[in-house]
Amino acid sequence: MSVGASGTARTRYAILGCGSVGHAVAESLTDRDKDVLILDRDESRVEALRDQDLNAQVQDISEPSVADAVADRDIVLILASDVDANKAAVEAVRDAGGDHYVVVRASDPVSEDELRDLGADVVINPSTVIADSALRSLETGELEYMARQLADILSSTEDGMAILTHDTPDPDSIASATALQAIADSYGVEADILHPGDVGHQENRAFVNLLGIDLLSRAEARPLSEYETIAVVDHAKSGDPETTIDADVDIYIDHIEAETELEARFVDIRTNVSSTSTILTKYLQEFDLSPSEAVATALLYGIRAETLDFKRDTTPADLTAAAYLHPFANHDTLEQVESPSMSPETLDVLAEAIQSRQVQGSHLFSSAGFIRDRDALSQAAQHLLNLEGITTTAVLGVADEHIHLAARSKDIRINIGNVLQEAFEDMGETTGHSTQGSVEIPLGIFTGIETNDENRDTLLSLTEEAVRRKLFDAMGVEGTSSESSNGS
Repeated sequence: MSVGASGTARTRYAILGCGSVGHAVAESLTDRDKDVLILDRDESRVEALRDQDLNAQVQDISEPSVADAVADRDIVLILASDVDANKAAVEAVRDAGGDHYVVVRASDPVSEDELRDLGADVVINPSTVIADSALRSLETGELEYMARQLADILSSTEDGMAILTHDTPDPDSIASATALQAIADSYGVEADILHPGDVGHQENRAFVNLLGIDLLSRAEARPLSEYETIAVVDHAKSGDPETTIDADVDIYIDHIEAETELEARFVDIRTNVSSTSTILTKYLQEFDLSPSEAVATALLYGIRAETLDFKRDTTPADLTAAAYLHPFANHDTLEQVESPSMSPETLDVLAEAIQSRQVQGSHLFSSAGFIRDRDALSQAAQHLLNLEGITTTAVLGVADEHIHLAARSKDIRINIGNVLQEAFEDMGETTGHSTQGSVEIPLGIFTGIETNDENRDTLLSLTEEAVRRKLFDAMGVEGTSSESSNGS
């Protein structure tokens, strides 16, 4: 590395083999005022390079003497189309014992491995580079096309839009709806965010309250028939959209495929990302809309919540979306959302689940008994996952004439969503994915049973045993629990 007139260090480059690729790289580096030396065995080519005021020398890069020619260089780019010559050049440079950073061109996966074995720091396969570039261009073009379609629907909407989340909206669903509402607003469209159920979980309620997100229950809002445009976001988790939406859908955006295909004028389902918030962030960028602090904070939290703070199924698109949102978000608000106070009901459910836990190996099953807040079950399942040696948890509760089961897993060998579906799909509704899931089962023959203390205990005992056995059978767990119902 040389030192320039200003006293700053200047990196020296060598380009070995100056075909079309090498020539393009040399021109680009020279345009950036880099110190570039070009070595090529073709005298007429070297002469032409010199005529362009490029520093070029005649050198057969397959000869051992190439190591002396690049001795004073810091970064060596070996870019000839002759892979055998490239191998010889890498070997010569490495045998000379210098600490050059070596980038070399390969022709196929086999030569890639061979060049790495010879000591190349970076191996480039032009075919792979071209394919990757083509895919990125395709993705960009597809997003532009989809954005135009979405813009056409919003531009033609004059009498309001309803944005539907799933039944008990989570951060990803709420954030996605909030972002779509902001996009609609940029087109002068008044949009209401509607949900059919309750906003459970202390974090979710804190999320909505702190960010001032205006959610309406379906019962509070005007009928769907009075909205000109209906949008559905992040809805597949709640089961079959067609059974929960009694209106024609115009816009459907999700990162999970629904079990039943939903007909809509505009559909964007991307299973190659881990959150719907990631998709809506891309649309904000495509529409050239800088997100407000509330929208950016919501989307960043939606991505973080859906990926378990980037520890679950995180894709490069999720990371780049989060990086884009980071400077716009309010991180004090994020901290408040992630550390809410625990309600007395949730604390009671957690205490009961801890007390009645049954453990077999690394699997834990527990019951919280009769509950009022079914969302507390998922919080209890998540907390119990922190117990030493536990990789999978399931917590049962009975409410509203239904058995509810929340499950969590950090065992990479199982997909807990698939396990729940296998065990209970013929008994009730199941939703979930690789690390979390839930089940809702009608009490059936037990519905309407007199709820004196004796019958309640009998009901719980029967449902707990039946559910536990089906769950453990589906996971291939055998034997009795290693911890008694008193947690000893």
